[in-house]
Amino acid sequence: MTHPLVPQIIDLATPVAEQLGLEVVGAVFHTNQRPPVLRVDIRNPQQDTGLDDCERMSRALEACLDAEEIIPDAYVLEVSSPGISRQLVTDREFISFKGFPVIVSTSPPHEGQTEWNGQLIRRDETNIYLNQKGRVVEIPRSLITRVQLDERR
Repeated sequence: MTHPLVPQIIDLATPVAEQLGLEVVGAVFHTNQRPPVLRVDIRNPQQDTGLDDCERMSRALEACLDAEEIIPDAYVLEVSSPGISRQLVTDREFISFKGFPVIVSTSPPHEGQTEWNGQLIRRDETNIYLNQKGRVVEIPRSLITRVQLDERR
């Protein structure tokens, strides 16, 4: 379950990232650790996301979070790049990675399979569409448990 502060943190972090030419792709607040850890994942749409991007975002976001006082107690801020092996979740990610090889996991199986490989065509309200060697495969979103970039190709 998402921590209740995460949407507010993303709303705060998004314009900070945009000013730096970056995008926020997710956030997780691990309150089961002492001190709690807030991890914000970013990406640089112009080039590979580097350590410099993470450091710039960390400094800017830390100042913003401190000024807003959203998190009252001590915490650790981690800014990182999720890398290429990550899951696709948002509409924007599905648009950005159109044509990329992906692995789609389903449960229960769809047409006898739990894992589908192919090039991402698109996602709509009901299905994800893959190109498998020129053949279009439709996988119902209601069965999908995970979509991630296929780094093996």
